Amino acid sequence: MCGRYRLTKRKKLVEEFFDAQDMEPDGEDWSPRYNIAPTQPVPVIRQNPREPRRELSLIRWGLIPSWSKTSSSAARMINARSETAHSQPAFRDALKFRRCLIPADGFYEWQKRGTAKQPYCFEVNGGELFAFAGLWERWKNPAGQWIKTCSILTTSPNAVTSPIHDRMPVILERDHYDLWLDPGMKDTKVVSDFL
Repeated sequence: MCGRYRLTKRKKLVEEFFDAQDMEPDGEDWSPRYNIAPTQPVPVIRQNPREPRRELSLIRWGLIPSWSKTSSSAARMINARSETAHSQPAFRDALKFRRCLIPADGFYEWQKRGTAKQPYCFEVNGGELFAFAGLWERWKNPAGQWIKTCSILTTSPNAVTSPIHDRMPVILERDHYDLWLDPGMKDTKVVSDFL
């Protein structure tokens, strides 16, 4: 599971690293965030379906399926199991049509120690930027407004995280970003191989 993560890099550095265009160019730069929590707005990278460009925008962390009547499920859908996302109604279409990158430079897992929980921060190459494999969705609220939400895919832990937790977020290799974001790639078996 990934319930908290961090992104301490400025928007300009994220744009450059992911070769993405800011979709809110008049918006303010964000401050470093060391404790990003579910239901908060988070930066995501998506591929423009009509033009060959990546786009950076803020959407809410906690996926609300397009068919949902309420937003109450969002806090429970911050993560999607990569092994079953292709068959789960809440994630199936997003895996096929709406994949995204969720920039980060660290994530947290907790280990239970008696009655307390000890947090651990995991980084890639000493705090470099990386991307979680993400899914996003559009949901229309009762007032008729479109809300965009996302979820982080999780997988079995690697040797570094397994002593702490039984799940970890999927961290995509940079070579896989283009295919992961490609709106023309609808074969979930192919993209699931990255997970």
